[in-house]
Amino acid sequence: MDSSILYPATPAEAIERPVMLQGWKELTYLHWPYSPAAVQRQLPAGLQVDTFDGEAWVGLVAFRMERIRLPRTPAVPYLGTFFETNVRTYVRGPDGRPGVWFHSLDVDRLLPVLVARGTYRLPYMWSKMGIERRGDELSYVARRRWPGPRGARSRFSIRAGDPIADPSPLEHFLTARWGLFTQLASRMSFAPVAHPAWPLQRAELRVLDDELVEAAGYSKPKGRPLVHFSPGVEVRIGLPRRVDHA
Repeated sequence: MDSSILYPATPAEAIERPVMLQGWKELTYLHWPYSPAAVQRQLPAGLQVDTFDGEAWVGLVAFRMERIRLPRTPAVPYLGTFFETNVRTYVRGPDGRPGVWFHSLDVDRLLPVLVARGTYRLPYMWSKMGIERRGDELSYVARRRWPGPRGARSRFSIRAGDPIADPSPLEHFLTARWGLFTQLASRMSFAPVAHPAWPLQRAELRVLDDELVEAAGYSKPKGRPLVHFSPGVEVRIGLPRRVDHA
């Protein structure tokens, strides 16, 4: 597989008129391989699991969301910066386009949860969350409040390591995703995302106690995950549009 072609490190399309701007900071990826059949069972009609060397991947991704704002407007005070932990997988849409499918997105602000669930129809959850950093060590915690399964928790810590100058094909597959899929009015839609290439670093997992992956419908992950860290990027989000078959 030539990942440099299928999953380019730069955006697949320019977003000249974004509907939203935001920063994704102090981000950690944990990824586990799953059978394609196990992931496909969790997907809605119209999406096909994307695989790398015959394996599907499920990610637990935690970070700090910063300065959510509309173009040419200031960031929203308080509500525009919060923590997020999402459970995601990688798919292709009806037209073959690659992207991300979110099983859950836990954040610690209730109003963004209500807005995102009502507009983009994304499965946002209200949780008690936090990120603590001491030098190269970062800890992420989340405990779900609403909706269920209420009380589902996630806690992990990592030590960020050396920068990755030349990401591997698998690292491109897991991180070079330039849009997300969602169902709007029972129709599959795609929202493009643009940002600089991820400045990835190697990372060492120190502690892991997670229930969010299982709460998303998967069996308990087996083995240690692949771990990556990034100081973050500035992001442009495009307007969702209906995706038809190619």
